[in-house]
Amino acid sequence: MTDAHPTAPTRGEVPRDTLIRWLNEYLNVPGIQDLSQNGLQIEGTDVIRRVAASVDSSAKTIQHAADAGADLLLVHHGLFWGKALPITGPHRTRVRTALMADLNLYAAHLPLDAHPEVGNSAMIAQALSLQGAQPFAEWMGTRGGWYGELPFEQSLQDFADRVQKLTGEICLVHGGGIPTVRRLGIVTGSGAEYIAEAAALGLDTLLTGEPEHKHFHDAFEYGVNVVYAGHYETEVFGVRALAAKLEEEFGLPWQFLHHPTGL
Repeated sequence: MTDAHPTAPTRGEVPRDTLIRWLNEYLNVPGIQDLSQNGLQIEGTDVIRRVAASVDSSAKTIQHAADAGADLLLVHHGLFWGKALPITGPHRTRVRTALMADLNLYAAHLPLDAHPEVGNSAMIAQALSLQGAQPFAEWMGTRGGWYGELPFEQSLQDFADRVQKLTGEICLVHGGGIPTVRRLGIVTGSGAEYIAEAAALGLDTLLTGEPEHKHFHDAFEYGVNVVYAGHYETEVFGVRALAAKLEEEFGLPWQFLHHPTGL
């Protein structure tokens, strides 16, 4: 990862290729291995004046971006994932919708999960005032989570209520550890596989997105509390922060397209 801040060009209207180069550098896209084909996935108009951001790239989301007059749609979950996919069925509809609208589609999966400034886990860590945050939860050579200490000890229920207010999602709580929270790990999306690592780091609680049946017993056998706050709801933070960063750097207006999955 890199903390570099590339020089931004003229505000309010940015050539597409200039903006894509800036995003790739800021997010360290070339340096992060991932199943997602991160970066510009669909090429659209040559000039970017308006940005939309969303977690997913469904046909509904892409059409929403087009209807909103966006020139660039930033997503966390793009359309292309490590292997060739025939342009048929719903996939054809998604691609065609973007092409017909001359809409640029930019995906940032693991580069956004891991980013220390605008990443999903980093933004939640900041919102929870996590102290002494350090990266953990390695996947394909990149650590996408953060762990540290909360400013004060709180009950597991109070912590879950706090997370619910932050995400808007009713949390599922597996109380496998002590009834209080102080040492916390955060892995957004799908992070139940890191329960063992959380235990090895001496964390009492792991905050993540969606539960997986195969990891149900891990929380209780490793003695770690796990708070599940929703895959979608824990990953709205990164794309919103990235879009806000583009407004800060380039003066580009943006809007978040909210299409929750309930998962």
